Amino acid sequence: FENFFAGILLLWKYPFEKGDFIECEGIVGRVEDVWVRMSYLRRTTGELVVVPNSFLFKNPVKILTADDLRRTSIIVGVAYAENLRDAVDVIDDAVKQCASVNEEQPVQIYPNAFAASSIDIEVTWWTGANPGDVRYSHAEVIVAIKEALDNASIEIPFPHRTLTLADTASDFIQRAIDPPIGGTDEQ
Repeated sequence: FENFFAGILLLWKYPFEKGDFIECEGIVGRVEDVWVRMSYLRRTTGELVVVPNSFLFKNPVKILTADDLRRTSIIVGVAYAENLRDAVDVIDDAVKQCASVNEEQPVQIYPNAFAASSIDIEVTWWTGANPGDVRYSHAEVIVAIKEALDNASIEIPFPHRTLTLADTASDFIQRAIDPPIGGTDEQ
């Protein structure tokens, strides 16, 4: 009865419709059908998920395609030694050149954090609302930023690790070559 009642309310109010992409409690998919007792969602990976309407009625549902555009962002790290204002300008120019970035909405770039190996910069822009549009746009923007920073000789750092061993390398190698004589009881 609960699913039936929820289905009637979903069909009556229609907060989402066939073709919309929605997200509810970790389930993301395109609405294929809404029936009285259940709804059919097609995940972006192709699986069909049958969801009881009471689940959609009781939990928050994000309608990802309610508008034609969606705001998205990535974090870019630049080395501490770089001129931060120059890096922001280079990133801004690169993002604005991408075809998937909506020209009518602002591109926003904010230095965000002092990270372990870099100064993190948040890059935010608007693109198409479908999950595929967002993924494509992320890829295009990342490639454009990487190329622009490389061309401007601005370093994108990565963590460097230093290993300190208690023994010298020669002691370690010697033990590996000449194991102790006699062995243990566990052999």
